[in-house]
Amino acid sequence: MKFVIVGYGRVGTRTARILDSEGHAVVIVENDLDKADRSAEEGFETVRGDGNDESVLEEAELDDADAIAGLTGDLNTNFAACMIGKEHGCRTVLRIDADYREEIYEKYAADVDEIVYPERLGAAGAKTALLGGDFNVLADLTEQLSVASVTVPDGSPVVGERVVALDLPGDARIYAHGSDREPMTIPLPRTKLAAGDTVAVMASPGTLDDVRTSLKGT
Repeated sequence: MKFVIVGYGRVGTRTARILDSEGHAVVIVENDLDKADRSAEEGFETVRGDGNDESVLEEAELDDADAIAGLTGDLNTNFAACMIGKEHGCRTVLRIDADYREEIYEKYAADVDEIVYPERLGAAGAKTALLGGDFNVLADLTEQLSVASVTVPDGSPVVGERVVALDLPGDARIYAHGSDREPMTIPLPRTKLAAGDTVAVMASPGTLDDVRTSLKGT
């Protein structure tokens, strides 16, 4: 599969590396010359220019791409890139900060296929969104990260807490959330945990036990 990633910062870099390691074709679009040079040096096909410029994105041959991800730190650039990609038949993945108000989320969510919060999901979440992955399918995502599914019991100290605001041990991050007996998806910014909910957590293997204890309260 072929993917276009707009933005070669921390999240874009890691997402590109994961996709490349799995044998996918990746094209980077970056307007920062130093980052663009770094992308090219790492062997990625690189288009230098603004991700909100259709002529720049067309250099990435969007008609041949399966999906595009706007992963810069600028929401407007990310959204513009997604809308251009949508016109070319691409699956669209939009980076947004987790602390945006819910009405902002809903405004953009209606027009793209997936929204990702890199602060919580990281590159593995962005990769899964690009692939159109099922958030109920949990497996090791990289050599350094593992995923665990945890059901929140009655009496857990996290009941009533916002999913995206949970402070978990070590480098753990919430990957997806599902209410009782419902499929897991990326949680809305104001989604709060209830007893019986399930969360998918990404963490270093050595911290998973501490994460489970934190979520279960035992």
